[in-house]
Amino acid sequence: MSSTTVTTAPASTVNLSVESRKMTFDGTDPVYGDWRDDLVRDGYAVIKGAVPRERADQYADKMFALLESFGLGYDRHDPSTVHPDKLPVVNEKGMLLNYAAAHEDFVWAVRGEPGVYGAFEKVYDTKNLLVSFDAINYGFANREHLPENRPWPHQDQDPAKPGFRCLQGLVNLQPNGPDDGGLIVCKGGHRLSEQFHCDMADEEAHPGLDAGVYLADAGLEWVKPSADPGDLIVWDSRTPHYNVPTKTQQDRLAIYTCYMPVARDLLRKKDAYERRVGTTHWPNARHTGWNEAKRDGKPDHVVRTRPLNDAVLSERVFKLTGIPYIKDDVQVPVDIAGM
Repeated sequence: MSSTTVTTAPASTVNLSVESRKMTFDGTDPVYGDWRDDLVRDGYAVIKGAVPRERADQYADKMFALLESFGLGYDRHDPSTVHPDKLPVVNEKGMLLNYAAAHEDFVWAVRGEPGVYGAFEKVYDTKNLLVSFDAINYGFANREHLPENRPWPHQDQDPAKPGFRCLQGLVNLQPNGPDDGGLIVCKGGHRLSEQFHCDMADEEAHPGLDAGVYLADAGLEWVKPSADPGDLIVWDSRTPHYNVPTKTQQDRLAIYTCYMPVARDLLRKKDAYERRVGTTHWPNARHTGWNEAKRDGKPDHVVRTRPLNDAVLSERVFKLTGIPYIKDDVQVPVDIAGM
């Protein structure tokens, strides 16, 4: 294994010159004149060119190289090698969850792109952020030998905690058009979340309530955002969403990126980082994963507990782990402790 220094463009190369204001999504947000207006209205937004195209192409190359590094027979140039026997364990949704993949150098490089974390700084109006150690996603064009990816519409927020809480995101690394698979969102669905769960709870008034019918009756539609390499797609965690396989010969590559203001319980976050394990999209690391994969219900014969190329993080990016905010093992800055 080798250690590769992560470099990113200086923040000055990204234009973030707008008024500072934490977004609320409660009807009081002003007109921002950028992608934030889409986010407030639709529950999702596409941020063009968050990662420069040249670097996006380099990250895509490293994603393919990671699969080839396992030595199981996968070859990016040979579609017939998209086969479970020739790949590390990738689930039916395309997620590579194990093998310390969440901590590969190129994954951290994407997290450290100023145009990526800068978008979340705009939403939360703070530079004190944590980043999730989330999965990377391979949407292979040839799925002949792969498990079926069935639609699973869902939202990622506890209905008992209404209002805006979390902004999810992914960085797209391959051309991704209307039929190239990937994220599907229910446009405007975030605005109905609280009422929907209220109605769902009242079974007598709404027996057999179906989520799909409910959203359709409200005049909402499912849409497939298109994206170029380097684009960042963000969505409110209340927005119903799922992913679909490609209908074309174009692979889909994505790195999930989610940031939230620094919170408590940072020792758990520190432990996840030091063990190089993943988390869910929630950056607070309430739930952590493991690097040992299971193949057909048994421990995989391929074991990788550290990244192939471990990242050397800059001071700014290291802060995203939460570790520098740990004071006396429990304290975090007063102004963000209650987030």
